This record gives sequence, C-alpha cells and structure tokens, in this order.
Amino acid sequence: MRIDKVLANLGYGSRKEVKKLLKDGAVKVNGEFIKDAKQHVNPKKDLITFNGEEIQYREFIYLMMNKPPGVISATEDSHEETVIDLLEAEDLVFEPFPVGRLDKDTEGLLLLTNDGQLSHRLLSPKQHVPKTYFAVIEGEVTEQDIVSFKQGVTLDDGYKTKPGKLVIVKSGLTSDIELTIIEGKFHQVKRMFLAVGKRVVYLKRISMGPLQLDETLELGEYRELTDEEIDLLQNL
Repeated sequence: MRIDKVLANLGYGSRKEVKKLLKDGAVKVNGEFIKDAKQHVNPKKDLITFNGEEIQYREFIYLMMNKPPGVISATEDSHEETVIDLLEAEDLVFEPFPVGRLDKDTEGLLLLTNDGQLSHRLLSPKQHVPKTYFAVIEGEVTEQDIVSFKQGVTLDDGYKTKPGKLVIVKSGLTSDIELTIIEGKFHQVKRMFLAVGKRVVYLKRISMGPLQLDETLELGEYRELTDEEIDLLQNL
C-alpha cells in the first residue's frame, strides 16, 4: 500500500497534508526516511514511525453503537441525520458503514464496520444469524401468539416468515416481549405483530448473533468491539 494512503487511513491528514509530512522528514520505514508519497510499504510487516513513534496500522474497524431513535441507518442522506454523523473524526477515516439497518424510530444494537466480508456473512440469508429485539406491544400478548410466531406468520404482502421465538416478559394492556428472528424483512417485527392484530409502540434490538448490546452505552454512544467480540463474530 502507498505510504500516503496508509497515513491518510490512520487519520494523519489528507493526502496533501500527508505529502508535506513526508517531505518534512516526519516518517521513517524500517529506520529510513521516506519522502516519496508513492512509496509502497507493507503496513503489517514494515516498521513505520511518525516523529519517532511506531505506527500501529490496522485495516478494519468494528464499532458497536446504541442507535438512538430519529437517526437513520445509512452512510449519508441529504435530509436526515445518519448513524455515520454520530462518529468521531478518527473513526470516520476508516469509512465504516452500518451492518444491516434499524428503522428510524428503532433503538439499540447497531454494528458499524468497514469489513465487507464480515458484513456479508452477518447479513446473508444462508447464515440465519439470530437477532433479538425487546419491544413494548399495545395489547395483550398471549400463548397463542407464541405458537403463531413459532410456526411463522403471514405478513401483509403474503410472505410467510420463518419461525420466530417469542418470549413474554410482561403481559397486559401493554405487553413487554423479546422476539428472536433469523431474517430481516422490511419492518419485520412490527409487521409480525400487525399480523396477529397488535401494534409495536417501542422497539430496541438487544443482540445480533453472539454480540450483545452494551447496556452502559447511552443512546447515540458507541465503542470499539473487544478482541473477544470480534472473534465471536468472525467464528460464526
């Protein structure tokens, strides 16, 4: 990889700013000054230093966000605030994108990364990666609903969902539930409850595969995944 791209990817500045840093003698590779921005290096093997300090290069970034309501799961939008708008500059340089989507009014776990292969695996219908949601439902959720969801319900467009695991946390005029599904049709959780005559009034994703939402994250906050969490995802 070109040395200017390595440095730009790590947030040392734009390509133009990085070229000036190189000309000023701020960068060494394996102990030798590098001034040519086009010089190719192996960031995984070569010792790269900036003003005497070793640079730790990494290609991928993995972020867990507690997505707030009112923000859309997209990389850019001309009218709406996106989850990317919530990121700090040092994370933006890696150009992460949301893995899948949460509806605008839905809260909770959202993974952002620039690892396209991992994203593809997590979203592939063949993988059947489970996603669990906590929801507040207008109306009494019953044992019959558990049975219906286990069998799969028919949505408004005629599609029959794959089986979902419904757990009733509290039942009454409004009910608290947890629902685990292995697919991600448009507004699926809301449409599944509409199919049994009930309405979702609050929705929050609490897990995706082995990844659990960090409950210490306030709405709109995010953190990098731990090495253990990354391993769990990559070993799915």
